[in-house]
Amino acid sequence: MGVGFYTSRVVLDTLGVEDYGTYNIVGGVVMMFIFLNSSMAGATSRFLIYELGQYNYEKLRKTFSAALTVHCIIAVIILLLGETIGLWWFENKLVIPLERMPVARWVYQLSIVASMISIIQVPYNAIIIAHERMNIYAYIEILNSLLKLSIVYLLVIGNFDKLILYAVLTLCATIIITTIYKLYCTKNFSESHYKYEWRKEIIHPMLSYSGWDLYGSMCVVVKGQGVNMLLNLFFGVAVNAAYGIANQLQGAVNTFSVNFLTAVRPQIIKYYASDEIDKMQRLMVNVAKVSFLLMFFIVLPLIIESHFIFQLWLKKTPDYAIIFCKWLLLSSLIKIMGYVIIYAVQATGKLKMFSFTSGTVFLLIPFISYVLFKAKFLPPSAFVIDFLLSFAYVLNNMIVLRKLIPEFSILQFINKVFVLCIICAILSSILPLFFYWNLHESWFRFFLVSISSVLSISLSGYFIVLDKGMRKIVMKLILSKLRLGYAKI
Repeated sequence: MGVGFYTSRVVLDTLGVEDYGTYNIVGGVVMMFIFLNSSMAGATSRFLIYELGQYNYEKLRKTFSAALTVHCIIAVIILLLGETIGLWWFENKLVIPLERMPVARWVYQLSIVASMISIIQVPYNAIIIAHERMNIYAYIEILNSLLKLSIVYLLVIGNFDKLILYAVLTLCATIIITTIYKLYCTKNFSESHYKYEWRKEIIHPMLSYSGWDLYGSMCVVVKGQGVNMLLNLFFGVAVNAAYGIANQLQGAVNTFSVNFLTAVRPQIIKYYASDEIDKMQRLMVNVAKVSFLLMFFIVLPLIIESHFIFQLWLKKTPDYAIIFCKWLLLSSLIKIMGYVIIYAVQATGKLKMFSFTSGTVFLLIPFISYVLFKAKFLPPSAFVIDFLLSFAYVLNNMIVLRKLIPEFSILQFINKVFVLCIICAILSSILPLFFYWNLHESWFRFFLVSISSVLSISLSGYFIVLDKGMRKIVMKLILSKLRLGYAKI
């Protein structure tokens, strides 16, 4: 997360607001087609974990090979769409300064290649997570962060067009990470040795699963990149730069919590595969609570001291970046409590209702945003809509899960997760806001707000959010660490 903040600052400063906005919007055109991969990535992960939970290793091998075949086909489809529909949109619809169009064309082509390589990486990433090798996953992602630091250094000293250089270096980093994932998997997991097999009994359920997920994935992409395109059409690349910065910060914060969820997703699917529904539900409740608390530790001081943080982070903050960021972080806090519900729905393999209803909620955001922009509303209005519809999105997911798993209690989940987390959020905000309102902006105030946020969330989270059993586990963990530290001394 720290690397993400630092690299965003240097890249924005080196490229400038216009070039940074251009990169964000050009890459957004390619991202419009990634929904094809998003749906198949979910199917790949679910079926690999499910077969591993069933201890069916021969079918696991066949499933991996089938998944890699399909992902290669998707990469080719992305290439075709990018060079036809995407290229037409790029040339005719995007608002890019004329003098930067030749450079933007290079960036567009490099973005397509990087996306294709990332798509082929998905099955290797999924098999590592399915085996719960989270240490390896962490090491590779840390290396990815170090590569981003290298990109920043080379970007600063490079004697070439900065925008093209940034796109080339990003592509090189993608190739390196994909190669490492492939080498590790082929060395450690026998099922990851690719063998071309077009087995309908394996591919058909995966395509059926991803087919129903396709609509939802498409809507997620349309929501994110649709708002990005609308901001470009109505307000220009400078606002796209603000959106890109806000997305960078939200993405870094999300990674902090979502990686925790990535670690527990295999257990949820394996519990369902072995018909241990009670264990699955207990895990869901605890995971939702902990993921909220993890994110809130970061989000509370970020929102309260956003102006001070952006001044430290960026040499020049694009207009609207701070307000965009605040609303995106608030939306993330709501959605993080419902992510675990998505994993439970995916475990059932029945995505038809979930994909249609949740996808439609996402699709409403760019539609309503367009209406508001036409009515002369300011750019932040799109993010307010996103926040409000986050509640509808999570409630919809709970209703769908209840229909798929009758044992799931919506009321219990709301009471044990949402009510307790919201009470925690309100109580935890009192002391940090007191310092914010009564002191002038300074390092001293920032320090007090940050420390009081951590202490307030820790205490209210421990006594309000966590149940008795979780408190015992936490206390046991703390005491064991203290004993270990004392023994070393």
